[in-house]
Amino acid sequence: MSDDPSKRRLGRGLAALMGDAVPEAVAVDQARTPRRLPIEQIAPNPNNPRRQFAEEDLSELSQSIAEKGVVQPLIVRMLAEGSYELIAGERRWRAAQRAGLDQVPVVVREADERESLELAIIENVQRADLNPVEEALGYQQLIERFSYTQKQLAAIIGKSRSHIANTLRLLKLPEGVLTFVSAGTLSAGHARQLIDRDDAPALVRRILDEGLSVRQLEDLVRDDAPALGQLPHASDPADRHTALESADTRAIEARLADLLGLDVQLKARSNGSGTLAIKYRTLEQLDAVLHQLGAHS
Repeated sequence: MSDDPSKRRLGRGLAALMGDAVPEAVAVDQARTPRRLPIEQIAPNPNNPRRQFAEEDLSELSQSIAEKGVVQPLIVRMLAEGSYELIAGERRWRAAQRAGLDQVPVVVREADERESLELAIIENVQRADLNPVEEALGYQQLIERFSYTQKQLAAIIGKSRSHIANTLRLLKLPEGVLTFVSAGTLSAGHARQLIDRDDAPALVRRILDEGLSVRQLEDLVRDDAPALGQLPHASDPADRHTALESADTRAIEARLADLLGLDVQLKARSNGSGTLAIKYRTLEQLDAVLHQLGAHS
């Protein structure tokens, strides 16, 4: 098998797994009939980027499984006769154990360790419940272990390149700050304002103590920005105003692109009006935008 990720397109079986949006972002290969396996024969994937499973979510899913069973089959690979490893569906596997199930439906795929890792990471990062640090670590694994570029990841995962880049930048933060992000105490939007700042830990404390919004934090850190006279092409007041407007526009674009995970273009006019364009590639991405805007029925 070729080592060029752009040619391999994530190896055999990815198109079947990721082609259509279904619960937990995994499409079951319809040509393969799910079968049932004893739950004790299945082990979790040690390379799964998802490390945190909310207790409340697991409890609710466990109750649902106890009543209706596991509706969506797990995806596994065979390690040896009678021994299998999860590729996708660890949350369902954990909840099924809690529900006391002896067997679960599975689809067994042929995949080596490399393909299993790729699929596990991509299946997880396409779900909304990965925390930003887990997502960043998943991207980093694909880049460092398999030489993916940010452009390739953006195309494969269906996120904007700026989203990939901004998520990876989070890993530059101190471990103490990342702990707050992983726990959900600090948002990714807050965290990005703290990158490359020596006073990041102190600012985190202010954010938590004072309940600062992302916009308030932006205003706070902007105090350290260059003076107006040092901005490029700012030879007179009109030029300085234009430079600031352009910087604000780019900043808004970046915030929206990161929030939606899609490419965003903002065109502002001098009279204060403008147009906002959001580029999407699939109906599932459009549906996600509608959910973000609260416009989904």
